[in-house]
Amino acid sequence: MTNVTSTPMTPATITADNNRREQTDGQALGRRIATFGDEALRFSIVLILGWIGAMKFTAYEAGAIQGLVASSPLTSWVYGLFDLQTTSNLIGSIEILTAVALLLAPLHRGIAIVGSLAAAVTFAVTLSFLFTAPGWEASLGGFPALSVVPGQFLLKDAVLLAAAVSLLGRALTPDH
Repeated sequence: MTNVTSTPMTPATITADNNRREQTDGQALGRRIATFGDEALRFSIVLILGWIGAMKFTAYEAGAIQGLVASSPLTSWVYGLFDLQTTSNLIGSIEILTAVALLLAPLHRGIAIVGSLAAAVTFAVTLSFLFTAPGWEASLGGFPALSVVPGQFLLKDAVLLAAAVSLLGRALTPDH
């Protein structure tokens, strides 16, 4: 004969049991949402870099980025090596390769690290254009009033940089 001892089911134990279950359910839901968010973040960066990178192969985009690239001490030197379209193609190739690395990130941790780091560097460089390109609106008194292009256009890269850094952190953490 087995002697089973059980805790009496009082309102307090029922409430405590329900609270533990709700906390566990809530944590599980939170983990699922965080995982979905991480994947959405990764795919949105893949989309942005892939699309914008592909556009770099057009004369339209090569001309559109010329002022940004030429005004930055980080990138202006490239025009000394290559012509306008080749420079744009090079930048586009880097963006597309970064997008592919992020797309393949789940297959290998090293690919995830390289892709995330490349995205972070890409967005750090483009965000730096905010300070080197003429992006302050003179008709509103200059700084801190941003022009629509390139000022407000470049400001979004702050969020993209943060997203890339978040992906890099995940890639560097072995349990993710």
